[in-house]
Amino acid sequence: MTKASDYRGFRTAGARLTEEPLAHLDFHRSSLLGESVHAIHAFDKAHALMLGEEGILPRQTAIAILKAFREMEAQGVETARAEADGGMHSGEHYLTKTLGEEIGGRLHLGRSSGDLIEVARRITFRNHIHRMLAALIVLRGTLLDLAIEHRATVMPGYTHGQHAQPTTYAHWLTMFEVVFARDTERLLSFYTRVNRSPAGAAIMTGSDFPLNRQRVSDLLGFDAPLSHTMDAILSHDLEMEYAGVLAVLAQNIGRLADDLFIWSTMEFAMVELPDRYCGTSSIMPQKKNPDGLEDIKGVAAQSLGIVATVMMAEKGPTGFPIMERRNSQAILWDMGKALGVRLETLSPLMRDLKVNVAHMGMRAGANWAQVTDLAAALVREAGIDWRTSHQIVSVFVRRNIAAGIAPRQATTASVDDAAIELGLAAPRMSDKVFAQAMDPAVFVQRRKLLGGPAPEAISREVATGRAIIATDAKVVDTASSQIARATELMESAISDLIGAA
Repeated sequence: MTKASDYRGFRTAGARLTEEPLAHLDFHRSSLLGESVHAIHAFDKAHALMLGEEGILPRQTAIAILKAFREMEAQGVETARAEADGGMHSGEHYLTKTLGEEIGGRLHLGRSSGDLIEVARRITFRNHIHRMLAALIVLRGTLLDLAIEHRATVMPGYTHGQHAQPTTYAHWLTMFEVVFARDTERLLSFYTRVNRSPAGAAIMTGSDFPLNRQRVSDLLGFDAPLSHTMDAILSHDLEMEYAGVLAVLAQNIGRLADDLFIWSTMEFAMVELPDRYCGTSSIMPQKKNPDGLEDIKGVAAQSLGIVATVMMAEKGPTGFPIMERRNSQAILWDMGKALGVRLETLSPLMRDLKVNVAHMGMRAGANWAQVTDLAAALVREAGIDWRTSHQIVSVFVRRNIAAGIAPRQATTASVDDAAIELGLAAPRMSDKVFAQAMDPAVFVQRRKLLGGPAPEAISREVATGRAIIATDAKVVDTASSQIARATELMESAISDLIGAA
């Protein structure tokens, strides 16, 4: 038996191996745990409690272990486990150093590093998902609130980087709310698969001790134990799926950042960021750099590299990729945390963003984006088929651009000239119909259909979105409450066991 003061854990030289590991290969270091230390601590407690309740551990041994963990909490879990070292096995190290190996050496009964790290992995994923979901709920609500304010804020829409059709800032805002609703849906769907307990699966076959896997699952706030012990530890599709879900979310917030980034340039001048999201230059005094947007775009780029890394690390014959998984685990933890932080900054950014409403409106019709409706007017007023109307308006635009005539200066006579150039009769459109067809605001107001940019269509979209957000928020709250209840259940059960001693 090793002296408690010298305890180094199962990897101590002199057992299976005769040499200590190289420093960079000593993976059982508490410094590598990061925020997962709290998940490991919770699993240690739940496992010890279950072993005591099931009679697998002597009652007094279980009580001594749980009392020691309470003392650890008084010291500070992170500090105590860092001092004990041992990484994911820091609980065993702590118990052995404080109570001796006769007690500490019993904690790992029925467990493996496999289910230890898998529990920690899933709980850490779960924590990050809760943070992202909460931020998405807030962001989506903010986007809808702003959409109501900006139902009449007309702006140009773009395709191929060129002015395409007039739309509204509200239409853009509600588009992103729908996008983030899908991100919410993807995270909630993934949550149903990640919130399953691998505890008790050990390294692939479980244990011949009568472990109560359901009890540990309940104590840790999981929905249920994973039903297959090999699948619980040695299947890697969960990490691959999570990498994809995070990457899609990252690209979506990256696209929002891209839009605001280009709109904030001097050339576009449609929005201006709050100063706290910006940097400046050490040499150019005038600079106001959109650092916050560039940061989000950088995270989006990083997420794509993570997809490739995770896929490569997690593939391979069953049971072969083990150490590689530490790399994918670490970068997935980092990305989940990074996205949570960025999502939390987006709602206040959107609320405090300065929108140049007048400039947006001026740009909406400055480059002929409204002329789809001029072709439609020819169909309605002159009875011309759509393709011919389209060609007349194409010539109309070309001739005016060549003559240096801006949209606001164009006349019905130039429509007639375009038709005549094509060998057609002049449509003789009235000035009133022409003026309405060339008005970007009227263009928007006409599009009252489902999903369109007209103010009444936006109001319907906002009402629908708010109802979906309310439903999603209830699902998120229920999941959070389940974890909180599980924590209360475990602490109450530990107190009952200790108090009955």
